[in-house]
Amino acid sequence: MGASPDRELTGLIRAARGGDDAAVSALFSAAYEELRQLAHLVRRSEARQTLNTTALVHEAWFKLLPSRGLSIESLAHFKHIVARAMRQVLVDYARGQAALKRGGADAVAVTLQDSAQEGAVDPLRLIQLHDALGELERVDPRSAKVVECRYFGGLDIEETAAALGISTATVKRDWRVARAWLTDALS
Repeated sequence: MGASPDRELTGLIRAARGGDDAAVSALFSAAYEELRQLAHLVRRSEARQTLNTTALVHEAWFKLLPSRGLSIESLAHFKHIVARAMRQVLVDYARGQAALKRGGADAVAVTLQDSAQEGAVDPLRLIQLHDALGELERVDPRSAKVVECRYFGGLDIEETAAALGISTATVKRDWRVARAWLTDALS
């Protein structure tokens, strides 16, 4: 009988933390389906309107590959690292789209709700969110990480708490504060 998936992932995380590049690749393979589900939540629109799920996962992974010193502490931490990479990929893609499109009839504003958005996200608004999130990061780094996990990572309250090593009450409070701060910054 083989090892449990959690035990296998824990072993891969330990090996990856020790600098084993093969373990990092194996971790990606083992977590691939979960990453696809995460990317599906993150992209928040139909494939023809933005990067498809597979492309987002692969582009995020390619962003992580140069990080030879990638220090993964847990599966939740791994998800947070991937969420940050997905944020970078989406913003880069949005910048390219904004340069081509400058908005459009099917574009909608970025909202920071608990549920996934319907329809395409306006690339300019995504860039504005990214910039505002950078400002929030300077003022309140933990709240910015909560937004990154929740909005770009698609993590729920409990997963965000685990990824950041804080309580669920703190995540809820930081999420409320960050949403108010970003709403004001984006208006």
